[in-house]
Amino acid sequence: MTHAEIAAIVRELRPRFFEGLAAPELKPILESARMREYSAESIVFHEGHPADHLYLLLSGRARFFTLTPQGEKVLLFWAVPGELLGGAAILAQPFDYLLSTETVKRSRFLIWDRTSMAAFCRQYPRLMSNALLIAHDYMVLYRALHLSLACHNARQRLATVLVNLASGIGQKVPEGVQLDVNNEELANEAHVTHFTASRLMSEWQRNGVLIKKRGKVLLPAPELLVLK
Repeated sequence: MTHAEIAAIVRELRPRFFEGLAAPELKPILESARMREYSAESIVFHEGHPADHLYLLLSGRARFFTLTPQGEKVLLFWAVPGELLGGAAILAQPFDYLLSTETVKRSRFLIWDRTSMAAFCRQYPRLMSNALLIAHDYMVLYRALHLSLACHNARQRLATVLVNLASGIGQKVPEGVQLDVNNEELANEAHVTHFTASRLMSEWQRNGVLIKKRGKVLLPAPELLVLK
């Protein structure tokens, strides 16, 4: 893929990290990146490893996760094209990655080494300002998740997860919005048991609110879940 093609994709995605940069400023940043493609279910980086690289998701889908002391995977956030991964790599002090990241489907990333991106951040302070705004968004998300755990029951949490995923990673199809997600992933996201997620999903399918397929969920009208 040429630099011009990469620049066109980035312009279309409009990543928040690059907001406020003019095309001449963005050009050397993109040219300094290398592109790498990962197959589905590949680990991009591991929790606890040095945060030596910054990643921008160009295509595909990824998700953040952590492991419990017993080795169980806990899914946390999903990433769609245009999102930044491994933000610790732009901090002045060396840090480790807080979370692990894996691809959900075949994905392409732009990758910068820590030294190169640090130089660009010094040259263009707007990059650090944008990074703080992204960090603020994660705090807002954390607050919403914490309040949901404190105030909502299992049904409300699972419905909220489905609606949020539909607006974030959902694929619009003629029949509605389709999600590449299974019951186990939904249970982790909503902090409910796998049994509870399966029971509620089956109930909503009987009521026509959604249609379950193998590894996929079709929502004809996601807003109906808010009423359930």
